[in-house]
Amino acid sequence: MRHSLKMGFSFGLTSGIITTLGLMVGLNSSTHLKSVVIGGILVIAIADALSDAMGIHISEESENKHTPKEIWESTFATFFSKFVFALTFIVPILLFQLSTAIIINIIWGLSLLSIFSFYIGNGSWKVIAEHVALGIAVIIITHYIGNWISSLFG
Repeated sequence: MRHSLKMGFSFGLTSGIITTLGLMVGLNSSTHLKSVVIGGILVIAIADALSDAMGIHISEESENKHTPKEIWESTFATFFSKFVFALTFIVPILLFQLSTAIIINIIWGLSLLSIFSFYIGNGSWKVIAEHVALGIAVIIITHYIGNWISSLFG
């Protein structure tokens, strides 16, 4: 895989998983409303994917070592992968009760993160554990932030 595509895909996939899991868990903890969680995921899939794509675009440009084609490949790969992976989290929410869907999505997200970490870390369990631990930390922190927000305004 070309560097530009690998860069965009890896950033988009990782950000899509971690950001969407965090937002979804936090919104669920604060509202317990399917419509709010789905709306949040759609916003992440569009606005944050565009933001991350622009961030990669500018970052790659600032290095002054990539062709315009490589920069745009990274940009589109980032947007597309973040958009697609974020949207996958909507499917369980549409099919199951919200509490069940959240658990399914946590398993889905951490599984994707593990598989990708295995691939980029050449099978290193240390790399997998590190990435999954960070994902779990985001889930725990956003859960408690959602609970806190709910206690303030609920």
